[in-house]
Amino acid sequence: MNSSNTTDAERAIIHVDMDAFYASVEVMDDPSLAGRPVIVGGTPEGRGVVSAASYEARVFGVHSAMSAYRAKKLCPDGVFIMPRMSRYVELSRQIRVIFDQYTPLVEPISLDEAFLDVTGSLKLFGPAVEIGRTIKQRIRDEVGLVASVGVAPNKYLAKLASDLEKPDGFVVISREDVRERLAGLPVSRLWGVGKQTQKMLAKMQIHEFRDITATPIEELELRIGVLARRLHNLALGIDNRPVVADHEAKSISNERTFATDIAGADELRDIADALSERVARRMRKAGLLAQTVQIKARYPDFTTVTRAVTLPDPTEESQEIRDAVRDLLENRLERKGRPLRLLGVGVSNFVHPEDEVGELFADAGRTRKKRVDHLMDELQDRFGADVIHRGRGRPKRDRYD
Repeated sequence: MNSSNTTDAERAIIHVDMDAFYASVEVMDDPSLAGRPVIVGGTPEGRGVVSAASYEARVFGVHSAMSAYRAKKLCPDGVFIMPRMSRYVELSRQIRVIFDQYTPLVEPISLDEAFLDVTGSLKLFGPAVEIGRTIKQRIRDEVGLVASVGVAPNKYLAKLASDLEKPDGFVVISREDVRERLAGLPVSRLWGVGKQTQKMLAKMQIHEFRDITATPIEELELRIGVLARRLHNLALGIDNRPVVADHEAKSISNERTFATDIAGADELRDIADALSERVARRMRKAGLLAQTVQIKARYPDFTTVTRAVTLPDPTEESQEIRDAVRDLLENRLERKGRPLRLLGVGVSNFVHPEDEVGELFADAGRTRKKRVDHLMDELQDRFGADVIHRGRGRPKRDRYD
């Protein structure tokens, strides 16, 4: 069952986004934290990274991916809590059970976010708006958490809708009111429009969605190239991507079982770096960008755990994947010095570069990284994988090959 052959007018898409998920779970489990600026992630002393922040902490400018040290500077009274991934996964699964009762077409983006295509469920459960409200209420009643929900005829509009009135939002964007609802939104809400692109558009006196749609396509193409039409379509609320059920999703991964268990943090990081490079190289060869990065770890007793993160934008860059893997390994695995017998790295939630509305005017640093990636690919293709590599030194192959 797939919605890719239906038009926007025929589709009914719901986007569910849990509000400050990790922080909200901590407050739910410890009510004494209610109303306080809760920051989930590593400690400022341990060079940690913020995984999530409550809305009380966000008021101070704290956000995910920020260093815990910086978060502490911005919010001195913040309550720092180490992540409890097993608890978040447990609750995410409870939420998924609710989703699955309304449609088999569920595309999870992360533990706290998912698209649902309920087009085929309308006759059974009623209008999409009713389904969305029911799901939102069931999450509150059965799980104890608050979700923001967007209902629309496509993924882009549903995602946009869920974000418009957070937290605890419920927004419907119908095909009939798309122009009215979108017209005055800032161009920063267009997928892929970052600060550099905003500056370029501002020089054209383009600040809102209505400015994009009012500008002739030909003029946009002269200024910003082939992506002009895609931005124009998004500003009109046009998005033809289907919801892809997770059982249909593909991934690229690389893992190694060690000849002897490894506990050293530096050695595990070197191995993770090498695995990340291999995965990134395979992805570039396939012509894909990935938005989700995952690690897999197996302990000597064969207990296996996975940790994943959704990146802000899809990428093919080795350094971005490596940095995400390092964060998962060092800050979210909760290994506590225990040795590993296996480590794996994987990527998923793919898009093709030509389908992605990316940052139109990448900074010079990003461009250099891409050039380095492709140069390394060429050298390894010609002379072998061992001819060049990143990092302090190549991990000892006999330990994990």
